[in-house]
Amino acid sequence: MSKARLLVVEDDPNLGDILKEYLEMKGYEPTLCRDGEEGWNKFKKDKYDLCLLDIMMPKKDGFTLAKEIKKVQEDLPILFLTAKNQKEDVIEGLKIGADDYLTKPFSMEELLLRVNAILRRTQKGQETTALKVYKFGDFELHYDKQLLEGPKGPHKLTSKENELLRLLAAEMNRLVNRSHALKQIWGDDSYFNARSMDVYLSKIRKILKDDPKVQIITVHGEGFKLIVTED
Repeated sequence: MSKARLLVVEDDPNLGDILKEYLEMKGYEPTLCRDGEEGWNKFKKDKYDLCLLDIMMPKKDGFTLAKEIKKVQEDLPILFLTAKNQKEDVIEGLKIGADDYLTKPFSMEELLLRVNAILRRTQKGQETTALKVYKFGDFELHYDKQLLEGPKGPHKLTSKENELLRLLAAEMNRLVNRSHALKQIWGDDSYFNARSMDVYLSKIRKILKDDPKVQIITVHGEGFKLIVTED
């Protein structure tokens, strides 16, 4: 099995070197860049399995770099590394599509757990080759294509939207426990991952409005249900 390739963009030279050495020691293949512009140039030249991006960087900040990466490769997972922990920054990162958010200072062990969890989820998704179609109301979820066919046309889904909608569709009209969904898709049920899931649920709900028979309801303190009603 080939090593997972990580794009690490960190302008702190000491932390950058420590990250690179530690990730190499743990069996990964990290590419270290010192600013956002260098990170963008490396991304365009090579293929990566995960990006670890600092936010406050010279030439190009982490949010800008993440947006540019997502335009080219929407499903490439991103983990933000930042000294900032303001609520607005967390929300901004989640809106861009970040998979996780780690505030400095952090332990290398915690970083490794987050990286492992993200790659476990994304690589498991890549191994799914059999056609899987879930039907609910006027929608058809083509899981292998990350495509949701609806009454107003097809919607290309991100990997998180795809995984979350499949989980809900597989349990149609039954409760999906919030903590279970977080652990299965995000790797753990941390606060940041819970906020991320809320963002993706909101996006999915907007799409499902195309069929009034289909909706995702929240069961307070427990989880969610994908409800399909008859005409």
